[in-house]
Amino acid sequence: MDLTGARWRKSTRSGNNGGDCVEVADNLPGTVLVRDTKDRAGAVLTFAPTAWRSFVAQVPTRTR
Repeated sequence: MDLTGARWRKSTRSGNNGGDCVEVADNLPGTVLVRDTKDRAGAVLTFAPTAWRSFVAQVPTRTR
């Protein structure tokens, strides 16, 4: 899969402490990409948009 057009952003579910952050690219047709902010050259997870929405809906919201 060609990822050169992916526009990465920090996930809104990531904390602000710089530790447990992921980046999401959801601008490519039919796919959502997820990677570790600290390892941008590492592995990329690929989700169908419906699967990503289901996953995010199950993630508990952090309390600040």
